[in-house]
Parts: sequence; C-alpha cells; structure tokens
Amino acid sequence: MSEMLSQDEIDALLRGTSEPSKPETNPEEHLDSMESDALGEIGNISFGNSATALSTLLQQKVEITTPIVSEVTIDALRERYPTPHVALRVGYTEGLKGENVLVLTREDAAIISDLMLGGTGIGVDPEGLDEIRLSAVQEAMNQMMGAAATSLSTVFSKKIDISPPLVEVFDATKNQTIIDRLELWETMVLIEFNLKVGTLIDSKIVQIAPVQFGKQLVNELMAATSPAPVAPKQEAPKAPAPAAHQPVRPAAKSVPEVAVSQAEFMPLHAPATNDSIPANLGLLYDVPLNVTVELGRTKRSVREVLELSQGSIIELDKLAGEPVDIYVNQQRIARGEVVVIEENFGVRVTEIIQPHERIGIV
Repeated sequence: MSEMLSQDEIDALLRGTSEPSKPETNPEEHLDSMESDALGEIGNISFGNSATALSTLLQQKVEITTPIVSEVTIDALRERYPTPHVALRVGYTEGLKGENVLVLTREDAAIISDLMLGGTGIGVDPEGLDEIRLSAVQEAMNQMMGAAATSLSTVFSKKIDISPPLVEVFDATKNQTIIDRLELWETMVLIEFNLKVGTLIDSKIVQIAPVQFGKQLVNELMAATSPAPVAPKQEAPKAPAPAAHQPVRPAAKSVPEVAVSQAEFMPLHAPATNDSIPANLGLLYDVPLNVTVELGRTKRSVREVLELSQGSIIELDKLAGEPVDIYVNQQRIARGEVVVIEENFGVRVTEIIQPHERIGIV
C-alpha cells in the first residue's frame, strides 16, 4: 500500500517539481551583520555597568565581557541546554516594549546566592537551590539588570524601567513557564557573555530575546546617535537701495553718556537671634512637620534578615540610657530621653543641636 502524499508534496507535483516548496523567510525576522554588531556594542555598554553593580553586591571582582551575538530557535535552545539551568525573565515597563531572559548554570547561581547570603561561595551544592537561595539570585539579577537599564537610559536619552525578574530552575526538555514563553518567539537573539566572579566563577551568562526586541534596541541606538537635522540658514532681508536723486550720507555715531559709580554692598551682620523674629514668621506656624524619634540603628546581612523570626532580638548601636535622636522632616535637631506619659511613650528634650552642628561645621 503506498504512503499518502503530504500537502507540500502534492503542491510540488502540481507545480511540476519533485521538491516541496520551502517557506519564504521574512528579513524582518532576522538580524543583519550591522544589527548584530550594534547589539554586541549595546551589550558591552549595559552589562559593563551591571558588572559594577554585581561586584558591589557580592564583594568580589566581577567581569562581564566579550558578547557573542547569534540567532537560535526553540529547538536549538533545547539542544543547547539539555541539563537544568537557572533562568530569569525580565520585562521592560517604560521606554522599551518587550522582555528578555537571562540564563545561568545552576553552579554559578548557587555561588552567587551563597555570596548574597553572606557565605564564601566555596563548596556550594547546586542541588541546594531552595526558594530562599533563588530569591537571593533574583535580587542579584534585579540589581544587575537595573544597572543595565540605567546605562540604556543614558545611551538612548530616555527613561527605561524594568519589572522585577521572575526566577525559575528550568529544564529545556520539559514544558515550563519560561520555556513556554520562549516558544512564542519564533526566532531568538542569543547574546553570550563571559562571566568572571573573583576566583569562584569563570563561566558564561546568556541573554535571550525575540528578534523584534533586538531590532528595537538597534533602532533606539541609531536614533540616539544620529545627528540632529540642521535648520537651513535664512538670508537677512536686503536694505532698500536709496533713491538716485538723494545723496547717501553716513549715519552719525552718537556715544551715550553712561553714569559710573562705585559698587556698594550691604554690610554683613551676625545671624538674627530670637529677639528679632521676622514679623511674617507667623505665616509658617501652621505648617505640619514630621517628628521622629530614633532609638538606634544597625546593619545586618541578607542571611541574618532572612533568619529573623518572631521573638528575634536586634541589637542597636545605642547603649541603654543613652540619649535618643529627634528628627524633624528627617533632619536631626535635638537629643532627648525616653519617658512614659500615662500609657504612651514620649521623649524629653535634653539638648538642642546647634545649626552649625547640623551642617557639619566644627
């Protein structure tokens, strides 16, 4: 029994050819060499700033360099990532329309999360990427992509904002949230960067985006770097020629007299005291001010904050009985001691901070 012909084979026979027709490619769905080079340059600029932000977070030297731009399909992507990786989806909320996906190895993500949580990043088990550690990776990538968006804002001369990234450990061979999203993009731009974090990571970080989003970035770059059009010069109107029967006389030059006098300055006086309050100061008496009393401050690592639970005690930098600071509209103006007024806490002012102390003059 003969096999049934496919529709493409039937169409080929009707045209008198033996080969089925191939679908025509739309040039709008692919990047040319100029656009690929431009995307590489945009990646150099934006991820250079990201490396600085990540270095501050991790307290390690971070380098993100040498972008390589290529195009991939979802099938090629599945072959590229046969083992689970960590993916973060970042959407643009202002200035640009679209989203992209960052891909890290689980090993790199585990090291970054351990550094974020106050660890050394040494001997980390990639299988231990629980919800807390994934949240730490998410925050690191949020700061990193926020710095990249700031760079793009400068280059494109427009405000660009991103949404908080969504994080997921994905398996490219299975259908998951991020992979399902990638399947909506027929052709994708893949930008691969070298990632180095101290002596702990020497690997790759990959940015994936739809081709149309890549073209949008290139168009924004071209618009920002194109010279502004120069307005044509307008010729000044010509003065009418004098009549033939009237002689032309040169205009008389007159120099006006200018009165010159010595500059006088107001004498400097000492600052006004309470004895000389301006008469219109009463207009400000009803303006509301926010008064805040600060017991003390402290710093804690991300790990210590995540480990807080009901009943935890946080030690402040103030000693028991030490004066507390009093702020008005976030400006420290006095110190005092805590008292109890019936059932409420209060503060008794013990010292007024002088103006020269508030502005840092010794």
